[in-house]
Amino acid sequence: MTNILFEHPLNEKMRTWLRIEFLLAQLQGSRYIADHLTALTFFRNMGDLLDVFDRGELRTEMTKELERQQQKLLAWADVPGVDMAVVEQLRDRLKAQSSQLLAAPRIGQLLREDRLIALVRQRLSIPGGCCSFDLPTLHIWLHIDQAQRDRQVDIWLASLSPLSDTLTIILDLIRQSATFRTHTSLNGFFQDNAEGADLLRLQLTLEDSLYPQVSGHKSRYAIRFLPLDSEHGEVPARLDFGLACC
Repeated sequence: MTNILFEHPLNEKMRTWLRIEFLLAQLQGSRYIADHLTALTFFRNMGDLLDVFDRGELRTEMTKELERQQQKLLAWADVPGVDMAVVEQLRDRLKAQSSQLLAAPRIGQLLREDRLIALVRQRLSIPGGCCSFDLPTLHIWLHIDQAQRDRQVDIWLASLSPLSDTLTIILDLIRQSATFRTHTSLNGFFQDNAEGADLLRLQLTLEDSLYPQVSGHKSRYAIRFLPLDSEHGEVPARLDFGLACC
């Protein structure tokens, strides 16, 4: 039996963070650039990432979240049997990550100032706008030594490390803040409260051939389960699924 995990953000902050995590993973997966196909995959994800950066105060939001997570860890001090050495170690890690984030240059600044990234980014919205006669700079860059090109990509991605490392810690803590519990939907519908939660995580089996459509945010949400085959698929009267409200 194959389980499939679905995640749904319950606020705009989490929506942005999940999109950034997705784009960072795409960048890592396409970091080996050998031709126009792999180059445009990489640069398109880079352009999307810079667009997301331009829409909010990422550093401020993440610094606040690191502080919030530190305060949550302090609350464990009153719980019997808790290994405080582990808690303090994690708090120290959060403090160090906060310092690293605050000391880093503006998020994405090196990428915005890079001439090649800027040239490609300008042409991506034009159909076929990145071919060799439109972008001779990219064309010749794709013919330089692979090791040299790899080093350039490493520099670009390294500039994102303060953001990437911070985001990994934050999302790991949020995801681990709740365990999966079995719930049952009736005729494909389920609703509940989510006071103070940031993220819904749902587990369905591939054999169910269903996917969730989530609506609502902040304190209340509703889930409607829909068949992958919209014409012939069926939704059972009772469906058990895993849910973690983080």
